[in-house]
Amino acid sequence: MKVLVTGATGFIGGNLARELCRQDYQVRALVRPGSNTLTLDGIGEGSGNGVERTEGDILDPESVRRALQGCRGLFHCAAAYTFWAKDPLTIHRANLDGTMIVLEAARQTGVEKVVYTSTVATLNLPRQGVGVEDPPASGGQEVFPSASRFGHYKESKRRAEQAALEMAAQGLPVVVVNPTAPVGPWDVKPTPTGKMVLDFIRGKLPGYLNTGMNFVDVADVAAGHILALEKGEPGQRYLLGHCNLTLQEMFNRLGQITGRSVPRLRVPIWLALVASGLDYLVEGRLLGREPGIPLDGVKLARTPMYVSCQKAVDKLGLPQSPVEAALERAVQWFTDYGYTRRK
Repeated sequence: MKVLVTGATGFIGGNLARELCRQDYQVRALVRPGSNTLTLDGIGEGSGNGVERTEGDILDPESVRRALQGCRGLFHCAAAYTFWAKDPLTIHRANLDGTMIVLEAARQTGVEKVVYTSTVATLNLPRQGVGVEDPPASGGQEVFPSASRFGHYKESKRRAEQAALEMAAQGLPVVVVNPTAPVGPWDVKPTPTGKMVLDFIRGKLPGYLNTGMNFVDVADVAAGHILALEKGEPGQRYLLGHCNLTLQEMFNRLGQITGRSVPRLRVPIWLALVASGLDYLVEGRLLGREPGIPLDGVKLARTPMYVSCQKAVDKLGLPQSPVEAALERAVQWFTDYGYTRRK
């Protein structure tokens, strides 16, 4: 079966492309000119089952339609996964406009099945307990957050997921997957979660916030995408995650892996908000560069992002690999590719 992967030069998309080739899918990747293709380099060497690359952009409808020709399946993983941009509209264009263009192209070309990569951030998580994809109507928990209180990334992904589900209701066979916080190799940018791991390795974390999130092996996320293509029900969404951990618990595991000291200072949320706000004003507004402390990320951290992924386990057969092994592979990959030596 031939499939198209957008965002294959990124963390999830790159791991997905590798797993698809391992499972003998025919894989085509939509790649922007000039992109870093490290995640795709070397796939299929010696086996002849590599990734076919076609140049294009998710904001260019014609290039997307061209890339979809002959493909029966589509994985739309491309996104601007960042909590800051010089022009915030670029985040909305990539995450919302790009998604609508890609899904419309899939409709026009008759793709049999679409898997759209959303995020756990689109869920309106409860302050107590764990979040799920489809909260009970009587529980007072909305399916989507009603306000854009946490920045451009979360709002753009929320609106894009709503658009995907609306197209599914109109007949496009779209399955939504919501990865939590994946860790593992090939995090080339790196993602905000990967940067946290990298900062720990570099000894750049003086403290931690009293919060937590759901962590998952990126290999399981890649497998979950393929299972969603094969078994997922259009119009449904599936959380792809595994283990709910506090940040302190996650850093304890990294300390055991690396031998480095674990941060002991618990930073109050109010202090982190003040520091990130000042950092945003100086670094972001005055100097025009990405702040070291993401304000929107700190805002998100006010509510622990704990979820249950039982639906994906039961309905799709989502693997649940140990997070410790994924963290170890992430540390090894960052080390092997020279990230730990960079400033």
